[in-house]
Amino acid sequence: MRTLLLAFLSVLAAGAARAQQAPVTLLSYAGIFRDNYTDVVLRPFSATGGPVQYAEGGTSAQMLGTLRAQRADPQTDVVIMDVTTAALACAEGLVERMDPAQFPVLAELDPMAREAGGGCGPAVTYDHLVMVYDTRAVPQRPAGFAAMWDPAQRGRVSVSAPPNIQGLALTAILAHSMAGDWRSIGPAIARLRDLAPSVQTFDPQPDGYTLILNDQVRFATGWNARAQLYADQSGGRIGVVLPNEGTVFQINTINIVAGSKNRARAAALFNHALSPAAQAAFTERMFYGPTNPRASVTPAALARTALAPDFRQRVIPLDWNEMLRLRDGWNQRWRREVIAASSR
Repeated sequence: MRTLLLAFLSVLAAGAARAQQAPVTLLSYAGIFRDNYTDVVLRPFSATGGPVQYAEGGTSAQMLGTLRAQRADPQTDVVIMDVTTAALACAEGLVERMDPAQFPVLAELDPMAREAGGGCGPAVTYDHLVMVYDTRAVPQRPAGFAAMWDPAQRGRVSVSAPPNIQGLALTAILAHSMAGDWRSIGPAIARLRDLAPSVQTFDPQPDGYTLILNDQVRFATGWNARAQLYADQSGGRIGVVLPNEGTVFQINTINIVAGSKNRARAAALFNHALSPAAQAAFTERMFYGPTNPRASVTPAALARTALAPDFRQRVIPLDWNEMLRLRDGWNQRWRREVIAASSR
């Protein structure tokens, strides 16, 4: 009997050990985000916190669909997605509301990062909209988005249109530049309608950076972090411009999935991702702005983000929570008035 009891306890202990080491699953973006986040954030966590399984989620909208499909039986533990989509996940109860008492790291974050989650997970990275261009075909560095309206660039422009948030951000920037209020999009829509015949694609596949490198376009909208990395990898072929018309922060949030089957380790990964060390490492590697001000970032890396003191004044005061309420109407105006004009 004693032997059987010891054997039974041994099986239980082995099962508990296996459960303890079951991978915590992170759902987020594929490609260069996955590669670099895995290298500088997840691998250091795995050394002490156990294995992490990276699930490629596609776009934020696709990730939201995954969370909805798994509501009754979650297969992911942590998700990194853009702030507008995360707000829907929060409202639908797909991700946890955060108790600051349980997560002291939240107190370390800057106010915008804490507010971004609306009670759910906070901002984990800051990025911002930029214009990218082909430095071989456009030898003189442009000052801003106005360069895309040059008649000489007809058919050589790529714009990521709504519902892609790049298109929403571009609309808000132009509205703020032209009307003094990012919500007043009438003049911006008219301006974009004039650009439409010059646009080769409103749905860049695979992305504007690659289209430039493949000699298909000369100008594209993009996100700074990826653009900076592509600029380095291309030997400067990709040029990056923080437009004089302004820019907006693009915020990715980190959330613990409601009903996570690996809750304790999901919380540990959440804390690690927001820690000063992880935040600094990702900024140094991929030029996302850190959301934890305690992150020790070199001046050279910080200067390539929108958090650089010289650039902060160009960030317009866009409220992504308000954008969430406006975006359906903006999407419709783009389809009717902008994209429809591309056939002229």
